[in-house]
Amino acid sequence: MAKENGAPTAAEKGKGKAEEEKPTDKQKKVDDTKKDKDGKPIVNGTKGDKPEEEELNEEDKNLKDELEMLVARLQVLSLAKPVFSKEPDTSLYIPSLHAIKDFIKTSTSSMTAVPKPLKFLRPHYDDLTKTFEQWPSGKNKDSLADVLSVLGMTQGDEEKLDTLKYRLLAPSEDLGSWGHEYVRHLALEIGQDYQRKMTDDEDVQELNDLSKVLVPYFLSHNAEADAVDLLSELERIQDIPQYLDENTYPRVCLYMVSMVNLLTYPEDQQFLRTAHDVYKHYNKLPQAMVLAIRLNDLELIYKDFDSTPDVAMKKQMALLVARQQIWLEPPLEGEEDQELLDDQELLECLNNTKLPDHFKSLAKELNILDPKMPEDIYKSHLESTRTAGLTNVDSARHNLASAFVNAFTNAGFGNDKMMLGAAEGEKTSWVWKTKDDGMMSTTASIGMLLRWDIENGLDQIDKFTYASEDQIRAGALLAIGILNSGVRMDSEPAMALLSTEENIGAKNIQMRMASIMGLGLSYAGTNKENLLELLLPIVEDTSLDMQLSAMAALSLGLIFVGSSNDRVSEAIITTLLDEERQKQLKDKWTRFMSLGLALLFFGRQEEVEVILETLKAIDHPMAKPAAVLAEVCAWAGTGTVLKLQELLHLCNDHIEDGDDKKGDELIQTYAVLGLSLISMGEEVGQEMVLRQFGHLMHYGEANIRKAVPLAMGLISPSNPQMKVYDTLSRYSHDNDNDVAINAIFAMGLLGAGTNNARLAQLLRQLASYYHRDQNSLFMVRIAQGLLHMGKGTMSINPFHTDRQILSRVAAAGLLTVLVAMIDAKQFILAESHYLLYFIVTAMHPRFLVTLDENLQPLQVNVRVGQAVDVVGQAGRPKTITGWQTQSTPVLLAYGERAELEDEQYLSLASNLEGLVILRKVRQP
Repeated sequence: MAKENGAPTAAEKGKGKAEEEKPTDKQKKVDDTKKDKDGKPIVNGTKGDKPEEEELNEEDKNLKDELEMLVARLQVLSLAKPVFSKEPDTSLYIPSLHAIKDFIKTSTSSMTAVPKPLKFLRPHYDDLTKTFEQWPSGKNKDSLADVLSVLGMTQGDEEKLDTLKYRLLAPSEDLGSWGHEYVRHLALEIGQDYQRKMTDDEDVQELNDLSKVLVPYFLSHNAEADAVDLLSELERIQDIPQYLDENTYPRVCLYMVSMVNLLTYPEDQQFLRTAHDVYKHYNKLPQAMVLAIRLNDLELIYKDFDSTPDVAMKKQMALLVARQQIWLEPPLEGEEDQELLDDQELLECLNNTKLPDHFKSLAKELNILDPKMPEDIYKSHLESTRTAGLTNVDSARHNLASAFVNAFTNAGFGNDKMMLGAAEGEKTSWVWKTKDDGMMSTTASIGMLLRWDIENGLDQIDKFTYASEDQIRAGALLAIGILNSGVRMDSEPAMALLSTEENIGAKNIQMRMASIMGLGLSYAGTNKENLLELLLPIVEDTSLDMQLSAMAALSLGLIFVGSSNDRVSEAIITTLLDEERQKQLKDKWTRFMSLGLALLFFGRQEEVEVILETLKAIDHPMAKPAAVLAEVCAWAGTGTVLKLQELLHLCNDHIEDGDDKKGDELIQTYAVLGLSLISMGEEVGQEMVLRQFGHLMHYGEANIRKAVPLAMGLISPSNPQMKVYDTLSRYSHDNDNDVAINAIFAMGLLGAGTNNARLAQLLRQLASYYHRDQNSLFMVRIAQGLLHMGKGTMSINPFHTDRQILSRVAAAGLLTVLVAMIDAKQFILAESHYLLYFIVTAMHPRFLVTLDENLQPLQVNVRVGQAVDVVGQAGRPKTITGWQTQSTPVLLAYGERAELEDEQYLSLASNLEGLVILRKVRQP
């Protein structure tokens, strides 16, 4: 090739001809038509399939020649056809192999290109494999297998697994010398071979032995994810602790825990248990406790408690357990446990009794102690002037809505201007501005205002228990239940007041309903055995109204949520099988009995199968919806893709008119809610499900369409994502009024406790738009109340502790409200608006309060910013971005994370959220 202007040629630069002269499109067309002398087309300068050889620079040419000479030396002389260019001297085999290995190991290539020695040796691979087969066993053969294992990477045949095949023939402890890419490729082939051998039922011991070399290599080279993946493929994740040390365990555990959402049962449980044991071994007890809670294993939680003498650490773990609403009853056998009960501060942590004090100190810090009136929320003067007067008509219905708004807005602050702040005197309170059932919900709102503050709250509620109206007395009983939700006292006032014969055995159906519901709210998640004797007879009594039996079943579901309690499930199934009940099963309240059954298996995954089989035996249209509800509860928060696909299939079915139409409609409705419930813990699944909701709204039947907005609210409660609330805003003007009402409520769920200004504006516009529609306007008011919940200090998101733990009690409360909202006009918009109060189980302050070791408030500076996912990232990346420095107590929005500003204090919690105990670092 000629030089131009003295410039170096492409050959001298080591570039091929094709790179030097890039043909134009015109030339390509000409080339395409050219034929060689055999008639084969010449495409872009190449004949047939073989490309022209690349011109090499001097250095590469020498390397190629030398490698070819070394390969030639390894070839065996064929007796039939002597080829004198081949070297017969076997003494040269080992030096030749060593030389080839050195060339491969020392090749300095860029990370993106194939190392040149591998590139030049690749054409000789088949010859070398034949040579290998002809050689007798021994050192030479092992050394050649070593080289062939590395060359196997270049073959690109996924079926052959040559890298693994030759590695098993030449065991070596020093695999790392071939480079990281080789070790990763080998790990990949081990996983593939393991799957094949397990299918064919072959022995996998040699693969396990090889992995024992690879795992330590990965861990020592910052490839913790590869180590976990390899052991996961080999189904031996429980072996990883033996390879870990102080430096590697945090990253390994972080990766393992983040993988759990992508695993199926029982592997997800195995990962959590292994990570728990590692944290416990390295004395990271708060992290271990988080995983014990996720496993829903009470025995493990007790063990973690007993594993440290550090009292402050015990208090921190107690705060975490109380946040999950697990009420521990320490056994009184050992002295240690007796001390545990005698420690008053520890009991305060376990019982959540100081929660109202911390909440009010936050309110004082934020200067929001002054009560707000519903009008401050509605801002009617901002609604269009034409309708402003109409939306504020002083009707019983409007006053009931205001009672709810007042209750949500001032929840937990212990003061307001409508109920508690009214002048003393029997008939001045807001209660008498509502009618009939409205009186019950209005009186119950006092429990919401005085939330968690049991001592003060009971005094305030007491006067309503002596009212002459049954509805007001019923409301007072429900208020006691709401007041006690999420906290407990040793004297158990809720049990004492609600379980009396004159309340739970009252002739008035509303008083009985309120007592039963109050017990469910007070003892949600407690697994309290003595409530069985109280509530089971109500479930089993066929002479009772379905409403009472269903509410008793639901309360038992809340109390024993996620415990798969045999006695409760048996009682509910027996009731559903009872012939006398069969006639009543078409009652609208039956769904709450099914829900009570489903809640027992919340998060239990495979354990629900027994119940599903039993439900198949019930020959009634309501059995199938109950089975779907039980299944979605069992897999809640797991993100299991197979279950999501099953639910989408259910939504595809077309319902024919017939006797069991209502049952089939409920199946699809529950399936839609189930999509949200299962995917809510996993972001990729959420994205996928939100997209599916769009399709369901376009092509779904009416029953599916009215469930979609509710499901959208459930998928991100207290997390107002713009793409979600913009869609809901469109649905809130839907032609189908049921869809519109549910979309309005979902907007309230989405923004609950966030004071989101955009949502507030959208809801004000809806108040003007629906000023003549009483039902829709009532729901707008409820949504406005939810949006301003706790004056913007609360969250109803069931995930907490850095979104790692799903609170079963919170999710159960949310699901109950949504099941009632499926037919809003039969429940919430009719007489059963008090069902809205089930949301209290999910309401919790979204604060960070720092305490010293004696549980006294401690003010420190923290950085608050958006949480960053650092799983599998190299080095020590920042875990938050865009932070601001604030002094505690502070509010944390969804997706925010806090860090201590300096190293003066050490946090005893696994992350800064909720109530956190700090320990002063002792200066050296």
